[in-house]
Amino acid sequence: MAKKPTSNVSPSPTKRTGKEEYTSKNIQVLEGLEPVRKRPGMYIGNTSTEGFHHLIWEVVDNSIDEAMAGRCDTITVVLEANGYVSVEDNGAGIPVDIHKQHKKSALELVMTKLHAGGKFGEGGGYKVSGGLHGVGVSVVNALSEYTKAEVKRDGKLWVQEYMRGKPTGKIKAVGKALGTGTKISFKPDNQIFTVSEFHLETILTHVRQQAYLTKGVFIKVIDNRSKEKPFEYSFFFEGGIQSYIKHLNYKADPKHENIFYVEKDQDEVKVEVALQYTNDYKENILCFANNIVNPEGGSHLAGFKTALTRSVNSYAKKNNILKEKDPALSGEDTREGITAIISIKIANPQFEGQTKAKLGNAEVKPVVESVLNEALSTFLEENPRDAENIIGKVLLAARARLAARSARESVLRKGALEGLMLPGKLADCSTKDASRSELYIVEGDSAGGSSKQGRDREFQAILPLRGKILNVEKARLDKVLTNNELKNLIIALGTNIGEQFNIKDLRYDKIVIMCDADTDGSHIRTLLLTLFYRYLPELIRSGHLYIAMPPLFKVAYGKDVRYVYNDRQFEDAKNELSALKEARTKKAGKQKNEITAAEDEKGQIEGSESEIKLDIQRYKGLGEMNPQQLWETTMDPTTRFMKQVTIEDAAKADEIFDILMGSEVAPRKAFIQSHAQYVKNLDI
Repeated sequence: MAKKPTSNVSPSPTKRTGKEEYTSKNIQVLEGLEPVRKRPGMYIGNTSTEGFHHLIWEVVDNSIDEAMAGRCDTITVVLEANGYVSVEDNGAGIPVDIHKQHKKSALELVMTKLHAGGKFGEGGGYKVSGGLHGVGVSVVNALSEYTKAEVKRDGKLWVQEYMRGKPTGKIKAVGKALGTGTKISFKPDNQIFTVSEFHLETILTHVRQQAYLTKGVFIKVIDNRSKEKPFEYSFFFEGGIQSYIKHLNYKADPKHENIFYVEKDQDEVKVEVALQYTNDYKENILCFANNIVNPEGGSHLAGFKTALTRSVNSYAKKNNILKEKDPALSGEDTREGITAIISIKIANPQFEGQTKAKLGNAEVKPVVESVLNEALSTFLEENPRDAENIIGKVLLAARARLAARSARESVLRKGALEGLMLPGKLADCSTKDASRSELYIVEGDSAGGSSKQGRDREFQAILPLRGKILNVEKARLDKVLTNNELKNLIIALGTNIGEQFNIKDLRYDKIVIMCDADTDGSHIRTLLLTLFYRYLPELIRSGHLYIAMPPLFKVAYGKDVRYVYNDRQFEDAKNELSALKEARTKKAGKQKNEITAAEDEKGQIEGSESEIKLDIQRYKGLGEMNPQQLWETTMDPTTRFMKQVTIEDAAKADEIFDILMGSEVAPRKAFIQSHAQYVKNLDI
């Protein structure tokens, strides 16, 4: 079968045939904000949805810095129909006086120079700030088609405008103003970004989170994009991160009524921690430094884990729940079912990268450890009923962990006996280069047969699953490892699971979920996504998980074939091929009128174009495709269409998985009812 893809190996560099000059002429110096426009991904991550919204985060975070400094209590975000966004606060206002060294207003420096701001050194204007590098608003200015800065200071309203990062004129006072504050309005540059519309829900999620993390700040979001009346959303949480815990657990079953909370300043670090245990099996810990989310944790998370494990073990042994001879409870045991918020404020945070994914300040770990250990020990002593429920939950987790370890060792022994740990149903690829190989997880033997015949055996492996797998949202790890289908999948991946998980042992660079385009296929895909999200999340974070997108329809007119993936493409394909048919029919009719009567009598005219009909085939299952079609449409790297699975918002993803796959029926019913109107072409 002719189906070899283009090589995944990069071609060799072109051979140089002569000496090439490399002089000062080859050196390019980027001035001002040019580096940002040249390499925007270095500053905002990418130029797609995430980077597009990051512009708003940068400006909002500057206003949050004002709130943390005690100079602001109101922030307003406004979305306009023409693509403009404005962020306004009632803080001190960006200074507008002339900078002695640069001979420009401080506002212009902040808006047009990288690393210019009030967040550096002892003379900085902020004790605590999330904007460590001072590039935020200048990056927004650089990547915007138009920006306008309005500042209320000294009883006047000061204004300066910019086009793609460059001032259109000098700063000027345009009138009187009451109070103080800053308003930044901007329109993202369509020369930079691949998207053009802000997602309201994404903005609300970020703003809500900031309101939880900053007690006493009032944040309003106004959406003026509707042709009807504007939508307004307001956020104010007096309880801070305790309110955040309640929000995250509002559909869960808490193990104890009182939410643990501590807030303390120690060694120039402000520590805030809130936590509550639920009957769930997963842990949900969110980390923040200066209100910036740290998805990869860091030193504050390390201090939290150490203190939590120590405090729980100490209480259990002190109250004879654990005997001296009993093994200590592990960190994994003490975190099962926990929902926790760790928020620290520090003068000089050390983040890894501009996206601030991980906190690196070594001095933070012992401070968080000390504060939490003391406060949690006191909480357990003063709330014996809550302590009893927490310890009971942790002991149950410990027993389940031991059962899971036994099951995991059984998997390893079974794999070793069967040779190279590969399950019998796996049709493996021939290459041993994990960076090139792909694993397709397919439903059923029928689809497995077609995909095995249609694949490229060199780098594509096929693992068929029988029926619907276990819903791991309702099961601990020991149950997962006793399920044959899941056990085969884990063995095939090579990473192991739980405590022994090691991403370096992953046998395939791409893991592709390939299910039928019907309700059963969607359910199986959701079950698999639940497995990866709950027990193998690092595979998602590292970009290894994909969803194959087989076509829904084949529309053909003679030898002209279109494979389409949604209803809009289906209508376009029908219209295109219908127009083609009409054109050919007219041409054939014209040719028929031009032939001689003698040729007509000899019957040399064959079938008319008008007699050829559009052939429309609806694919409900992968097994309905022959291997060649499956390769061409879904598996050939040069033509296929796949979606990469990402986690944009861990808290939101966690909530959705809990609703769809959890044990509570009422939230799932409400979700289905509220989203039923968006379902199209439901197969029943």
